[in-house]
Amino acid sequence: MGFRHPDEGLVRLALERARTAPDTGDVPVGAVVAAADGTVLAAAVNRREADGDPTAHAEVLALRAAAAATGSWRLDGCTLAVTLEPCTMCAGAIVLARVSRLVLGAWDPKAGAAGSVWDVVRDRRLNHRPEVVGGVLEEECGAVLRDFFATHRGDGPQDR
Repeated sequence: MGFRHPDEGLVRLALERARTAPDTGDVPVGAVVAAADGTVLAAAVNRREADGDPTAHAEVLALRAAAAATGSWRLDGCTLAVTLEPCTMCAGAIVLARVSRLVLGAWDPKAGAAGSVWDVVRDRRLNHRPEVVGGVLEEECGAVLRDFFATHRGDGPQDR
């Protein structure tokens, strides 16, 4: 299968994870961390409802698992692919983990912190700024979220 965008394969893996979230009642956001050579180090899905943990966003869980896999909290050279633009908490974690690249699917115009509402990941006052690639499989990622909210809550991604 050919990909139209070089990061499409990672976002597709994140989408596969995201699609498992409604089983737990969690908002379907998936995240994947890949090493510089493309090896997948970790993948996660939102587990806030499942775990009763307000910090159990897919990005945070994937970063924790990648750090455990590498034995270091510094994820230099790594790419984090996520189906929805990270919130401020996740954007801060991405910066602190020294992730080199952030690839996102759907933009979040209500709570996004990678360029939509805030731009935490590229704030010049911080000591690290990852490259941001947005809109990869945007329609597909957005459709998973829209379908979830249409059937589960009737609200929007701000309640991720």
